[in-house]
Amino acid sequence: MTAIIKICGITNEIDAHLALRYGADWLGFNFYKPSPRYIEPTAARKIIDTLPPEAGTVGLFVNADLPVIQAVLERCPVRMIQLHGDESGEQCRAVAKFGVPVMKALRIRRPEDIDQIREYPVDTILLDAFRQEVYGGTGQTFDWSWIRATGGKKIFLAGGIRSDNIEEALRVGTYGIDLCSGVEKEPGIKDTGKMKDLFQKIRNYYEKESE
Repeated sequence: MTAIIKICGITNEIDAHLALRYGADWLGFNFYKPSPRYIEPTAARKIIDTLPPEAGTVGLFVNADLPVIQAVLERCPVRMIQLHGDESGEQCRAVAKFGVPVMKALRIRRPEDIDQIREYPVDTILLDAFRQEVYGGTGQTFDWSWIRATGGKKIFLAGGIRSDNIEEALRVGTYGIDLCSGVEKEPGIKDTGKMKDLFQKIRNYYEKESE
């Protein structure tokens, strides 16, 4: 199975279209104001309106109240909500009532953290590296060998994935790969060369796998 590739932290139209041209399936927009990759919902909507209809769009929230999420969705109707904070299973269930699929991110620092997967009533889980008070985009990895049975949930692998370890990440066999700092020149600004090189390595990997 070919992994779904998500580029997160999109802040401008040029990066969005370049990511899709190189091979991204989903684009992530960060609605967490303290993040250096934050984008206003109206600005994200302007970018989304220029995208082809098949492009996946994901809105990232961190410990946001339901009214806040609802207000963003009214201004920027993304196709998936990513909860990247300390949200509970009940909060995930409440957010799902907006009628948009929910992805829950878990920050991993020890093997047993992955067992949290069963606590969340969502179809899609993102596994990211843990860093105190930093929610994503850390550029750090965790031990991918910890990933094991996931109860049938779709798993995205995130955290410190770059062109020099993308093949190792693909070999883990998760449903998707989430990329952020590994394809940036600075937070929120993508690096064309890094994206081009990384997607070429992805293509090379699957070509070798099909031989």
